Amino acid sequence: MRWRHVVAPHPALIHAGVRRIGPGEPAFIIAEIGVNHNGSAERAKQLIDAAHAAGADAVKFQIRHLPATYQADVLEHPELQEQSFQYLIPLLKEFELSRDAYRELFGYARGLGVIAIASAFDEPSVDFLSEFSPPLYKVASADLINFPLIERLLKERTPLVLSTGMATRDEVDETAAFLHRRRATFALLHCQSTYPASADTLNLAMISKLKSRYGVPVGYSGHELGILNTIAAVALGASVIERHITLDRTLVGPDHAASLEPAAFAALVKGIREYEAAFGVPVRRISRGEVANRLTLRKSLAASSDIPAGAIITRAMVTAKSPGSGVSPQRLYELVGRRARRAIPADEMFAESDFGRIAKAPATLPAFSSAWGLKARFRELDRLSEIRPRPKFFEFHCSYGDLDVAFDPSRRYPQGLVVHAPEYFGGKVVDLAAVDPELWEDSIRVMQRTIQKTREIAGNFTGTPKVVIHVGGMSLEPNADHAVLLKRAEEAFRRLDTAGVEILPENLPPFGWFFSGLWHCNVFGDADEMVKFCGRLGYRMCLDLSHAWLYTAHHGLDYLEYLKKAAPIASHLHIADGRGSHKEGLQIGEGDVPFAEAFRVLAQYLPRDREVTWVPEIWQGQLDDYRHFRIALAKLAAYPFLMNGVGPEPVREA
Repeated sequence: MRWRHVVAPHPALIHAGVRRIGPGEPAFIIAEIGVNHNGSAERAKQLIDAAHAAGADAVKFQIRHLPATYQADVLEHPELQEQSFQYLIPLLKEFELSRDAYRELFGYARGLGVIAIASAFDEPSVDFLSEFSPPLYKVASADLINFPLIERLLKERTPLVLSTGMATRDEVDETAAFLHRRRATFALLHCQSTYPASADTLNLAMISKLKSRYGVPVGYSGHELGILNTIAAVALGASVIERHITLDRTLVGPDHAASLEPAAFAALVKGIREYEAAFGVPVRRISRGEVANRLTLRKSLAASSDIPAGAIITRAMVTAKSPGSGVSPQRLYELVGRRARRAIPADEMFAESDFGRIAKAPATLPAFSSAWGLKARFRELDRLSEIRPRPKFFEFHCSYGDLDVAFDPSRRYPQGLVVHAPEYFGGKVVDLAAVDPELWEDSIRVMQRTIQKTREIAGNFTGTPKVVIHVGGMSLEPNADHAVLLKRAEEAFRRLDTAGVEILPENLPPFGWFFSGLWHCNVFGDADEMVKFCGRLGYRMCLDLSHAWLYTAHHGLDYLEYLKKAAPIASHLHIADGRGSHKEGLQIGEGDVPFAEAFRVLAQYLPRDREVTWVPEIWQGQLDDYRHFRIALAKLAAYPFLMNGVGPEPVREA
């Protein structure tokens, strides 16, 4: 057939309300209720609830006016017809819902924010369905060849989704040509119309064939057992997924056996969304976990012997050693043959400055009037003390081993003190919300020891020290039992002796990198949850702007509204950029955080009866003499909110 050469190009996307359907968009997932309500409007509502809870985009019914769908003899005497009619017709009569019931069900779905659509099997049913102005009309496989019905549907000027089960290629060609000639907007679903269908009959390779042959969005209507092949259909390019949903696969009815019960349907949606997240884009990107592993597992160029200043660096003078925080060994022969710009002791890593081309970070830091600080480790204290202008405080991010570092009690520093509690101990993650009793008790002991260390060294610094704590509640699989986790965390905090320090729980992102893997942070990300938790304990909090961005981006929340809720109880800020739901601690301007608007909100909502401290928290910002911290501070100096403290309007970003 030559029809494709004489029609206008078809739109690559179709729309269902606010949802776009087609390549590059998340799969549009339809929970087919069909007649699995078995004539009960109450069961139909339960199925809508289950579809909504599972994350389906739409629910679909089957609507028939039986006298317009079947000949009178078939309806009146099904016992005289083929065996399939003897089974089906009595069930369709028994399961038929009233028009008022459908009106109630469509309204019920709309109230939950779920799109409700239907397959109309005859023209009177289209007339009725048009009352609801659905964003799509579904055409069942049986009616792919039904031009009178399709003509009636086209009068609604609404996109059509047509299943292709039971059809030959020529039949699909005829209907596609019919629709193209009428400039219809439509999608085609590959389908195997047996209930249930065996895996060897699914022929999923047809999905890509439909896409290339007809130039329209393509999907899959599945009737097989299980969910694996439906997820595979998405991987093959299906933009629409339709599967039947039932409360009980053993119920009487034509579709229950080929349907998914609520838990299985939820697993299907979860699997599809996980696949879509995993598919990504054809660009090589390094995850935060890989960055951590690069530091631990990779190697850097190091001196294999003492190298005097001015000496020509030979190959024998250079080796590669871990960690991977220095110059890449791939640059070995950029280094060999250079004259050493400084004396380099054996085993010391080469630096970018040894190549003479590094763009220097600002040598002079901005003169902030607000209470700014720098993050570091205890061992860097002497170097920190040399920085000018002086930070107002130091925030020490402690490992468990750092709690054993000895301080000279006679030393005095003019800065305040913030201690960020360890996140690991003995190969375990610190978790004050842990359900496991042993881990919970161990985590409390680690936290108490951190507080004691802070008290011991507080005399070396000025003011009341602050202790930043991650509440916990992390797990490889999501844990929705927030109430239990928060109760455990609250009990843990109440057991701590916090005299002499200010305890600051920190808001968490939706995911965290632990042991170089991605874990779910199940609690202390929601702003309302944090405010109530801190209120019960009488705490302020550490507000991490990057974590907040990741959390709101992941959950589709308003970032500025989040800040308005959290800011009034903030005592300390971590400032960094962020992108998506995983990428935290980015350099200022390299993510999506709207700093100008955020600082305007903070200027209005942060407490005015106390000084709020802040640090730039750029990932690995301390390397190369705090290079990336220096760059961040230079960028943040553009905001009078930080230069002068709460009050003046920040300048807008260019």
